[in-house]
Amino acid sequence: MNRKTLIALVLLAVILVAGAALGGRFGLEDLRENLAMFGAWMESAPLITVSLFFVVYVAVTALSLPFASLMTLAAGALFGLVYGTILVSFASSLGATLAFLAARYLLRDSVAARFGDRLSAINEGMARDGGFYLFSLRLIPVVPFFVVNLLMGLTSIRASTFYWVSQLAMFPATIVYVNAGTQLSQISDPSDILSPGLIGSFVLLALFPWIAKLALTAWKKQKLYSRWPKPKSFDRNLIVIGAGAAGLVSTYIAAAVKAKVTLVEAHKMGGDCLNYGCVPSKALIKSAKLAQQMRNADNYGLHKAKPEFSFRAVMARVHDIIAKIEPNDSVERYTKLGAEVLEGYARIIDPWTVEITFPDGTKRRLTTRAIIIATGAAPFVPPLPGIEESGYLTSDTLWEHFAKLDEPPKRMVVLGGGPIGSELAQAFARLGSDVSQIEMGPRILAREDEDVSALAKTMLEADGVKVMTGHKALSVGLDTDGTRFILVEHQGVESRVPFDALVCAVGRSARLKGFGLEELGIPVHRTVDTNAYLETIFPNILAAGDVAGPYQFTHTASHQAWYASVNALFGILRKFKADYRVIPWTTFIDPEVARVGLSEQEAKEQKIPYEVSRFEMHELDRAIADSATKGFIKVLTVPGKDKILGVTIVGEHAGDLLAEYVLAMKHGLGLNKILGTIHTYPTMAEANKYVAGAWKRAHVSPRALAFLESFHGWRRGA
Repeated sequence: MNRKTLIALVLLAVILVAGAALGGRFGLEDLRENLAMFGAWMESAPLITVSLFFVVYVAVTALSLPFASLMTLAAGALFGLVYGTILVSFASSLGATLAFLAARYLLRDSVAARFGDRLSAINEGMARDGGFYLFSLRLIPVVPFFVVNLLMGLTSIRASTFYWVSQLAMFPATIVYVNAGTQLSQISDPSDILSPGLIGSFVLLALFPWIAKLALTAWKKQKLYSRWPKPKSFDRNLIVIGAGAAGLVSTYIAAAVKAKVTLVEAHKMGGDCLNYGCVPSKALIKSAKLAQQMRNADNYGLHKAKPEFSFRAVMARVHDIIAKIEPNDSVERYTKLGAEVLEGYARIIDPWTVEITFPDGTKRRLTTRAIIIATGAAPFVPPLPGIEESGYLTSDTLWEHFAKLDEPPKRMVVLGGGPIGSELAQAFARLGSDVSQIEMGPRILAREDEDVSALAKTMLEADGVKVMTGHKALSVGLDTDGTRFILVEHQGVESRVPFDALVCAVGRSARLKGFGLEELGIPVHRTVDTNAYLETIFPNILAAGDVAGPYQFTHTASHQAWYASVNALFGILRKFKADYRVIPWTTFIDPEVARVGLSEQEAKEQKIPYEVSRFEMHELDRAIADSATKGFIKVLTVPGKDKILGVTIVGEHAGDLLAEYVLAMKHGLGLNKILGTIHTYPTMAEANKYVAGAWKRAHVSPRALAFLESFHGWRRGA
């Protein structure tokens, strides 16, 4: 038995004994009958009586015994209104704080371990408005004080805040009860003290902090917007700046609910994903993968073949794929949906006005109820000496550049070991380039676990990529023979890496300049600062997608767009906090790396207890049949439970396999549910069931197995 359990049992015993001893005999009549005796004590030993009363009152409230109201009446009868109120006010606040601390010490850890995800949201609210919540609860007499003490002890509110807010909020009720105690002979039942009118007054008083908060919010809002005259009417319900994933989804939702919406895009509809990122890179990766399969055709019982191809044709296919998907994101489609689409540069003039500058230089101003900033992100180019003269490429510019080439670049340097850099390095190596991937950190894919990074490095090197981890890029230069090179340093030694093409893939930075954010005073750091509702400091100006962070994925941009558009259009009725509890992502190297939730290294960093269940792909029938046995599934669960904390999959179609876990985590389904689900044989998806089986085997009770062995022996007559 641990110390906390022992203390809890002792406290429970004290409460039960005291309740049994006093509960049946100590009531209002007993108080009236013994008042003379209490008065005699007061006259003969006032200091001792006051001290004893104070200590007993603290104990009664700390142990949540049902005598506090009677003792408050007694304080009024014995000490009068002023001294009785002071005595009870401090004793009740101190006792409540002790009960609060006991609940925190005895219960909070176990409750947090079981309901941590739900409590995190509550604690965020308590950190922001805990005083308001506590003040309101204290002012409503129908909410038992001991319940408030217990619940608040489970939250993150500070003990000092709990004490002073409790003392302040309980003071009105203390005065009422102590004053009633001075007229003890006229009270027949404690319930007579709280008339319906008095309860109503307390309820109104409890609403005061909320009314005050609303008034303060309204005042701040008025002050914030006071610099600009508000239009009497508006041209639009919503203006969306940027036609990437976030902007398109926001516009679609607004048009679907019949809002008058204008979408402004300065360059290409579809944004980065369609034109420079997800779509072209996956088209290139598919061609590169097929070329590699041709080289390794003997793995499938076929003759090896050297892939012969036109690089220009490969790049033409990439652009053809973009063109085939383009109609889904086109001006024509969104115009038919009911949106207005304008090509131009948008600038926010004031909280309700957007100025659009068209390609011909003309300008137009539109007023709007709400604005969504969805301007995306651009590749970050490190400030290396000589890089501006090097003709470097980025994930945005390489597609147009390489479309003009008949052959892939002979020597390519990819700067960056993240997902984009790793995908491009492997793809171009498979298409015949001599690729060097330079990463300053100790490993590529640093956000993943070390075993994932190690396998990824092995697979890239098997495809011919020279993975140079621990190498710091110093500068870019031109040799005497005209060869371009990048100077790197590794363990104190400098060396030159020559290249014909330099691709910068070290990350992306939000597009923040030129949209009027600075002039309006909207805070920006690496992204636009927003609250949980994706609102900037101006509630009618919101942000979504890469420009808002914290994730730079197309699917999270679309996810945020729903919250931003609904809050922008209907926030006057109800607002929704963006939900980031279950965010998946995939790195499309071969084999793919997909993850949702915690990795092992994150669990260790955050000191979150976990268990690991693992299944190797080389044990899966379909993977063996497809010669796709590289990889594994790793599932982190709560110790002793099947609740999923995180999943990492490395293997063929890992991104597709991950969806089952995303669904399970989103809806609170554990590994037992996955184990009990029929999966088609033979498919890669069976791996999900097998890793659940691995968890189940690890949690079978040895006693249960021993019993079953005995049972079957008995059935055999052994």
